[in-house]
Amino acid sequence: MAPTQDEISAEIAAARESTARAVAAGGAPPSHPGRDYPPYRSSALRHPRRPLLRVGADPEAAEWHGPVFGVTDITALDADLTRQHQGEPLGERITVAGRVLDRGGRPVRGQLVEVWQANASGRYAHRRDQHPAPLDPHFTGVGRCLTDDQGAYAFTTVRPGAYPWRNHTNAWRPAHIHFSLFGTAFTQRLVTQMYFPGDPLFPYDPILQSVTDSAARARLVAAYDHRLSTPERSLGYRWDIVLDGPAATLPDPEEDH
Repeated sequence: MAPTQDEISAEIAAARESTARAVAAGGAPPSHPGRDYPPYRSSALRHPRRPLLRVGADPEAAEWHGPVFGVTDITALDADLTRQHQGEPLGERITVAGRVLDRGGRPVRGQLVEVWQANASGRYAHRRDQHPAPLDPHFTGVGRCLTDDQGAYAFTTVRPGAYPWRNHTNAWRPAHIHFSLFGTAFTQRLVTQMYFPGDPLFPYDPILQSVTDSAARARLVAAYDHRLSTPERSLGYRWDIVLDGPAATLPDPEEDH
């Protein structure tokens, strides 16, 4: 039988209290979500349990699988998810922008930033998503751009909807956008999620709550920025991303397993 939300919430509270006790005893706040986080049920089966195997002797072999832009270079249209089809997508139009920085606050220039998300009804344009919510023929939900000389990126899209998942009874994911960043090398790839402020589903979501340090968890939530809002077009959200150091944006445990 699937666990109830009350059972999951109790496990989330226990994990948070355990972290708080460890920090109070002099330990450092966790720098990474636990790979095996009991409230997130599938994490028990989705991470390596044995030492990694070394494949090949060429230290640059990992670079063979670096980002590929496809048959064309990145264009401005790639960053506007609302203009990739002939019609207008449904939903609340938003602009998401920010800067990609290193631990010293320096801009990370010319780096690939990719996003993917559900549509306004909370459904992905993917054959494995059979959630009974409508697909939008004018919204695929994927985009990409390169950071500029100031490390800045920007996307225009629609606010994604919440959606159910089968981690436990009546489980719902808060609205979020997936981000992938490559840093200065493919081996530095960060895959994470950006959330929206004030979402009532935050306390119930074991993926977000697997980040047991409250300050680190808050860094995954964008801030509404009225200066980024476009009159009569879109609301603006700012989300800066730090690739390393103590204030780094933490990986998304959903993508890390």
